[in-house]
Amino acid sequence: MTVQSLSRRNFIQTSAAIGGSLVLGFYMPTSKAATIDSKPWTSPPQGFEVNAWLAIGADGTTTIRVPHTEMGQGGLTSVALLIAEELDVEWSKVRAVFADPNRHLRNNNEYKIMSTHGSQLVALQHPHLMQAGASARERLKQAAAQTWGVPRSSIQARLGVLTAGSHKANYADFASLAATVKLDKEPEIKKPSEWWLLGKGHQRLDISNKVDGSAQYAMDIRVPGMVYAAVRACPVPWGSLKSFNFDAIKARPGIITAIALRAVPGKRGQPDMQDAVAVIADSWYRAKMALDLLPIEWEFGESAKASSSSYFSEGRKFFDVPGTVSGPPDPKAAEIIAKSKRVVTAEFQRPFETHARMEPINATVHVQKDRVDVWSPTQDQSVAIQLVAEQTGRDPKDVYAHTMFLGGGFGGNGAGGTGVTRQAAELSKQLGRPVKVLWTREEDLAQDKQRPLSMSRLSASIGERGLPEALTSRGLWYSMDGLNQFGPATADYGVFNMPYEIAHRHHERHNLKTHIPSSTHRAPGANQHAFFTEVFVDEMALEGGWDPLEWRIEMTKGKADYQRVLNMLKSKSNFSTKLPKGEGMGVAVAHCHGTIAAACATVTVSRRGVLTVEKVVIVLDSGHVINPHAAKEQSEGSVCWELSHAWMGGLNLENGRFVNTNFNSYNLLRIDQMPVVETHFALSGGAKWGGLGEPAGPPVPPAVANAIFHATGKRIRSTPFRLQDLSWT
Repeated sequence: MTVQSLSRRNFIQTSAAIGGSLVLGFYMPTSKAATIDSKPWTSPPQGFEVNAWLAIGADGTTTIRVPHTEMGQGGLTSVALLIAEELDVEWSKVRAVFADPNRHLRNNNEYKIMSTHGSQLVALQHPHLMQAGASARERLKQAAAQTWGVPRSSIQARLGVLTAGSHKANYADFASLAATVKLDKEPEIKKPSEWWLLGKGHQRLDISNKVDGSAQYAMDIRVPGMVYAAVRACPVPWGSLKSFNFDAIKARPGIITAIALRAVPGKRGQPDMQDAVAVIADSWYRAKMALDLLPIEWEFGESAKASSSSYFSEGRKFFDVPGTVSGPPDPKAAEIIAKSKRVVTAEFQRPFETHARMEPINATVHVQKDRVDVWSPTQDQSVAIQLVAEQTGRDPKDVYAHTMFLGGGFGGNGAGGTGVTRQAAELSKQLGRPVKVLWTREEDLAQDKQRPLSMSRLSASIGERGLPEALTSRGLWYSMDGLNQFGPATADYGVFNMPYEIAHRHHERHNLKTHIPSSTHRAPGANQHAFFTEVFVDEMALEGGWDPLEWRIEMTKGKADYQRVLNMLKSKSNFSTKLPKGEGMGVAVAHCHGTIAAACATVTVSRRGVLTVEKVVIVLDSGHVINPHAAKEQSEGSVCWELSHAWMGGLNLENGRFVNTNFNSYNLLRIDQMPVVETHFALSGGAKWGGLGEPAGPPVPPAVANAIFHATGKRIRSTPFRLQDLSWT
């Protein structure tokens, strides 16, 4: 009898190959789509390179080089669409591949920027991406003009064909000559009203490869002669390694060696190493099993005294301590509140939260005499090159990063994100052979760069019309070494910049120190603090006798974009506070990465307190949308992300370390818990270009919390929701 192991991916591939009955439902467009290979980093362009961004083959295929990562957000598709729009080629003849990070650095950042973060790919990068396509188009026209002896202005470029009077040729006929053309000035890019390809729904190019299981991730890499490393850092972050007893495991099958990895004093950034032990073996399973049996002695230090409860207790004391002022100061706000007879005050808190990417942290590095190769799931492959070059003492021009699919990012892989790339580089350097480092899920969650533990106290006085006259807030978060900011996020981002027109507002913040490494998470700052603000808004509205949605519309008068979003939410959601007991609707609105997002959540809560989120309606104003289908997918993903953490997640710190570090204890949303998500766009157009990868998330937790109140009468001011008693009678 033969025993065969069948992975989920092999099952999908086998089912597809034999025409099995496995059916996966996904969007299928009516028009023919562009293509990518299952390994778009190993597929060099065929034909002539017109510029660094694209090459045109003899068969008319246009290969577009994409300098950004693909982590499920549609980066490959977005870049290809933006360039193809201006180049004007048939979408079915476009082929997308990843750009070469080594070339990018070697040629003085040739692709402008390779980082993929902050919902900026389309919002901020579209001008130079579209410019690359427009420039190639005009170079092709100029090459034809020189050959035909006609003005460039008389030539039309349409769907890969150049025409001028009786002259007609394919782009491929002039691609070689176009590469030598120098334009007097670069052409302007199209206005949205001129788009022919953008603005329509297109399936992501990576879908087919992921459905049939052919997509390759960094975790899939196999290199001849490769060995495997299982790594364990000090359970209390930034603790030190005292000793380990390799003799206890060295006789186990497949074990090669064990190596101590050391933190560099003073280097505590995202991609820096902590003290750790790596066990190297001929398979990862053998390395991991041996590591579990390896006697290790750690020095935990003073940080071992810290816990979630101690941080919350300490934080509450700072509610009574003046902090750093955010925005314009207004000392009258506190005076008005102190004299008011009608005051609303509430305190909020959220715990540390983790990224929990689907692909566990890993990296493979092969240090050789003449070059170094690296496969690392980072959101900026040029950074991977720089990290490996620094760790190995090599020239960056000799380091080659291979961009692969990422199994999620959410900010956690930005700028290296973790120390795993350095770990793999150091081990390969010492061993002289390729090394794959793979963290267990427990190591992944324990050593991740977490969303800071955050708290806030808000107070407001309610005036004669039932509207606030003054508002104060004091927010705080615990970030590593008291770091003030991550991207746009501060300890009260989303609070001090709330959109509501209140005559007197004063906001303060505290940045408190923790040993827990911190970093950006999807929609940084707004993700936590919109929860505080928008739950408090509901409390103010109800205290003043206002419908919560009408309150928001009233308090944003004069702000056309907010009015557009909120009024569309009103018409699409049919929001009501008058549902039967156990049923509730809640609303919230937040600004994130240049986009306004409003949410209406509908929930049911059983008498025993079982919560079901039935539906979430999202309205977005990002100014423009280049691919409505992908934009709706991003909205749905953002809803799932924030619900996962606010409802089911939350890290628990005890004795300086996290104790819930796998999916049985750090819960993510299950498929049967996912609500129906309905997304609408209230686009303001013009010069506004907001992001879409993150903004739909922040208003969802407060909308759900507000809906829970209307269903049960219980006000939720902390997360995760699963720890709250929601039962009612």
